[in-house]
Amino acid sequence: MSTLPDQSTPPPAGSLPAPAPHHSKAEHLAALQSEIAAQHEAAATKQAGRGKRGARERVLALLDPGSFQGLDPFVRHRAQDFGMDQTRPWSDGVITGFGQIDGRPVAIFSQDFTVFGGSLGEAFAEKVVKLMDLAERYGCPVIGINDSAGARIQEGVEGLAGYGEVFFRNVRASGVLPQVSIIAGPCAGGAVYSPAMTDFVVMLAGAGQMFITGPDVIKTVTGEEVSHERLGGAATHHAVTGIAHLVADDEDQLNAQVRYLLSFLPSNNLDDPPVFAPSDDPARESVRLDRMIPESSATPYDMHEVLAEVLDDGDFFELQAPHAANIICGFGRLDGHAVGIVANQPKVLAGTLDIAASEKAARFVRTCDAFNIPLVTFVDVPGFLPGLDQEHDGIIRRGSKLLYAFAEATVPKVTVITRKAYGGAYVVMCSKHIGADFNVAWPTAEIAVMGPEAAVGLVFRRELAAAPDPEARRRELVTEYEDLFASPYQAASRGYIDDVIEPRRTRPWLIRALALARAKRVATPSRKHGNIPL
Repeated sequence: MSTLPDQSTPPPAGSLPAPAPHHSKAEHLAALQSEIAAQHEAAATKQAGRGKRGARERVLALLDPGSFQGLDPFVRHRAQDFGMDQTRPWSDGVITGFGQIDGRPVAIFSQDFTVFGGSLGEAFAEKVVKLMDLAERYGCPVIGINDSAGARIQEGVEGLAGYGEVFFRNVRASGVLPQVSIIAGPCAGGAVYSPAMTDFVVMLAGAGQMFITGPDVIKTVTGEEVSHERLGGAATHHAVTGIAHLVADDEDQLNAQVRYLLSFLPSNNLDDPPVFAPSDDPARESVRLDRMIPESSATPYDMHEVLAEVLDDGDFFELQAPHAANIICGFGRLDGHAVGIVANQPKVLAGTLDIAASEKAARFVRTCDAFNIPLVTFVDVPGFLPGLDQEHDGIIRRGSKLLYAFAEATVPKVTVITRKAYGGAYVVMCSKHIGADFNVAWPTAEIAVMGPEAAVGLVFRRELAAAPDPEARRRELVTEYEDLFASPYQAASRGYIDDVIEPRRTRPWLIRALALARAKRVATPSRKHGNIPL
């Protein structure tokens, strides 16, 4: 039985129970620590019944063994209304502290759903804010394990104020510290805004959920019935909304994903990403790339196969894979150095750029730029996706986000054109004209204002109509257009392409280009910030 005083008659708000007269101070501390440990054990048991880990268990499982240093375990809420003075659990529903991942320091907090549903109150928020302020001071990533019902109703406006303080820190740390959000349980209301503003969101399938208003509220207001999972489950946010960068089947897989993700990121914006001794020959060529592009420009191929031939050991860590799959974003390494990959995917929508693909890639480009990760772009794009829905939903404004992001980025930028690069999409996909450092093309590249068929049909419309054999004349004109324009050589003659290379040489060419570009220095105008077309 606990030696602590009966908490049914609590001490004044904010105070700790006084030791009994016959106890030494050391005994009193031991008793408090025992009480806190028992609370964590009870929480872990309760969560295990739901198939989940306890808040503290999650922290210990993610970090390097023995590295966790907790903060503020004695904090408890100070609320008095709605019976809150009768229940004052230690830590107030959130575990906070510092630890290490692969020997590098990280700040971490973990919400405890067994304490008031993981809801955020005044003391809870103060702990998280304190942790984030320290992380900013020391320059280390912040990892949040989220499992929360939202603001604590029993504390009223204090919870809302606490969320505001957390949001303010999210914004202040944005682009300064890597911020990773783990969604390990249901997160509703204000609990979803902070993760949405962080750099990466990793969700636990079957358990993690995110929504502003739950199914019950939706049914009341709109009459629509929807399940929690369909409304805001991991599959929805991975494929439909794109909020989830990664989804894990269990907590062990989730931890492995987070640890691997951090291996590509620096601790802060003043550091460079970690460099690993390469196990793959930097001079390695790939004959398979010479046969990668189909003879017909209308035949798709899988850009993942190109990446596998180029990156160190063929290892590519893709983010938001099922969302806007017509563009590929993720991390890899070249000669041991981290790179961010942006690539059109010819297998999906022929690799066209649409609203979702543009926004997905733009956010990724800005993330890489913020954290000093060079960008490598693989281009096979026939243009922007046409359609009434795209135009009415704002493709002009929203598609320009990718153009803005590439033009704004000051990290080394290297581009490979594998096949099609038509129209404005050619410019947008990190062309020389918007600041790419080195641009190379394969002999199969087609760089033009538009595709041969469309160009001939538009420019020679009257001639074709008057021709004795319109189809034969059309084929002649298409061939002529392809020879003159749909090749890399006209662009190369202008210096818009730095070289035309055999595909097999892509890997060593990129490694040499990036080795040179790492010394890049860019003077930017003095300004508060740009005005990206949000």
